[in-house]
Amino acid sequence: MLEHKIIVAGCGGMSNTWLDYLEKRDNAKIVALVDLYVETAQAMNEKRNWNVPIFSDLSQAIKETDADLVFDITIPSSHKQIVTTALEAGCHVFGEKPMTENMEDARELIRISEKTGKQYSVMQNRRYLKQIRGFSDFVKGGSIGKLGSLYADFFIGAHFGGFRDVMDSPLILDMAIHTFDQARLISGADPVSVYCHEFNPEGSWYKGNASAICIFEMSNGSVFSYRGSWCSEGFNTSWESNWRAIGEKGTILWDGVTPPICEVIDESKEKGFIHSTKKIPIPCDWSHQEGHWGCIDEMFSAIEEKRLAETDCRDNIKSMAMVFGAIESAKTGQKVML
Repeated sequence: MLEHKIIVAGCGGMSNTWLDYLEKRDNAKIVALVDLYVETAQAMNEKRNWNVPIFSDLSQAIKETDADLVFDITIPSSHKQIVTTALEAGCHVFGEKPMTENMEDARELIRISEKTGKQYSVMQNRRYLKQIRGFSDFVKGGSIGKLGSLYADFFIGAHFGGFRDVMDSPLILDMAIHTFDQARLISGADPVSVYCHEFNPEGSWYKGNASAICIFEMSNGSVFSYRGSWCSEGFNTSWESNWRAIGEKGTILWDGVTPPICEVIDESKEKGFIHSTKKIPIPCDWSHQEGHWGCIDEMFSAIEEKRLAETDCRDNIKSMAMVFGAIESAKTGQKVML
C-alpha cells in the first residue's frame, strides 16, 4: 500500500480535525509540523504525545523531509504561498477552503498545479453528508422532472468574535461558499450569472455586511436563490441550510438535519386547480465517512487512483466564482456574468 508522507502546515484549532483523521489512517505518516509560531506546533506535538520535527518555514521542512503531501490548514491569506511552495517542491496539497482571497490567485494556483502535475484539492466538507448525497442523487434521477429552481435559506446568529467581525463581507466570503458549493452538487450544474444584494441589518454585531440575497442562473437553465444572514437571532436554520428543489413534477425539501422529503404529482388522481400530490421516499444510503473525513477520504482516493478529486481546484474555483461574483454584483448593483 502506498504510504503518504505528510507535512501539516498550520497547527491551530482547525488542524485537530485533520490530525484526528490521520491518526486513524494506516498509510499516512506525519513527517513534520509547520507553523509560523513554532510554539503552536510544539503544543500540538505535546498534546498528541508526538515527537514530530517542527519548522517555521515550509520550504525548509520539505527539503529536510521526504514529504510528498502537504496539508494546508493555514489562514486564507497564507494559502497562495503555502500551496505554491508545496506544489513547486513536488508535493500534492490538500487544503482548507477558500483556495485564496481572490480569483486571480486561485487561477494562478490552478496553473501551477497543472504545470507541476501535482494535485491541489480543497475542503468542501458539506458535500460529504449522507442526506445531501441522497438529495442530489434523487434530483439527478429525475423523479421530480427537470429541475427548474433551487432555494437555500441560511439564518444563524453566529457570535464568533475575531477576524470575521471586521470583514467587509463575512457571510458571503467566509461561509456562503459552502452553500454555493452544495447548490452545485445538488443541481449538477455550474453558475452562469449572479445578482446579489448584500447588507448589514439593524442589530448586527458585524462591521461588514452579514446578510445577503443572491440569484444565480445555472448552466442547466435552473435558478438558484440564496437568502442568508449571520446575525439572525431566533429560529436558526442548520449550518447545512434549509433547501427546496422544485422540478416539473414535484418538490424536495431538506432542512439540513433530517432526511429530505419529496412530494410529486399523483398521476392516479384527477388534476384540479391544485394537483393532488403523494409523498415518495428518498433513499439516503450513502455509506462513506461524512464531513471532513469523507472529503479527505476522497482526496486520498484520487491520488491513489490517479484521478482528479471531486473537489480538485479546477472544480472548486467554480464555487469560488460564485462568491466573488456575488461580492462584485453587490458592489456594482449589476448582474455579473460568471
